[in-house]
Amino acid sequence: MQPVDRTISDIVLIVDDVPENLALLHDALDEAGHTVLVATHGEAALQRARQSLPDVILLDALMPGMDGFEVARRLKADFSTQHIPIVFMTGLTETEHVVAAFAAGGADYVTKPIRPAEVLARIAAHVTNARQMRQARTALDAFGQATIAVRAADSRIVWQTPLARNLLNAYFANPETVAPEELLAWIAAAHHARAAGREPGQLLFAAGNKRLLASFHDQTGDDEWLVVLREENDASAVESLIAAFRLTQREAEVLYWVVQGKTSKDIGDILGSSPRTVNKHLEHVFEKLGVETRTAAANLALSKMRGG
Repeated sequence: MQPVDRTISDIVLIVDDVPENLALLHDALDEAGHTVLVATHGEAALQRARQSLPDVILLDALMPGMDGFEVARRLKADFSTQHIPIVFMTGLTETEHVVAAFAAGGADYVTKPIRPAEVLARIAAHVTNARQMRQARTALDAFGQATIAVRAADSRIVWQTPLARNLLNAYFANPETVAPEELLAWIAAAHHARAAGREPGQLLFAAGNKRLLASFHDQTGDDEWLVVLREENDASAVESLIAAFRLTQREAEVLYWVVQGKTSKDIGDILGSSPRTVNKHLEHVFEKLGVETRTAAANLALSKMRGG
């Protein structure tokens, strides 16, 4: 037998109240190179899942006290554990029990008596899929993508990158599992705009000089809405214009307020300058952007501010 490489070990949590089942599965999984955790009742399963965040959970459907279906429902209701694939173990093959397993959030099921080779094969498939999803979300966050997926059927947040979670927590109350009404309304409006051949607006929510912007990425094959969030404020927008067009601080400030629809007089009042001085800065802005009108300058600046 080839030695097992344990440098990268998937964590499997087994939940079963029968010691013989635990021993059989523990030995098979350990020999295959997995790190194995065990729990003999529902409360222990929830605690270990939250603490260790296993890659997959093998869950007995029928246990004294809290049964496996309830354990699964609670795991899927908790954002920290809802992404973990659950494989039910059951001796019940009636359709109603199989349906109950999937309705509770199960990704798969195996029937008793347990056949270790079958369990190992199913675990391998689910761990691979879960790892790929986790890597994709980590990559999105590493590149500053605050991405969120909202299930269309029930408006629940299926997954989100840490950066997206921080933004939602900053702007909305208790957005951990159900998408805020403002976000759902924005998604509906963006969907209608796309259907009508128009580009959706980006503004999702404004608070003082800060704005939460959203970009719409249609529905996935899993009937989920994908949305990328981005926070913007006056200072960050001005900095982006300086970097994009090599403007001076004052030129970027003038251009920023042009984008906001302000007149030269308005901008002068905001910046403490005369309208004539504002117009002089605008001449330099036009030259650097290669445009001739305020509208063209505003459109080009807006494209850069939105990451275009």
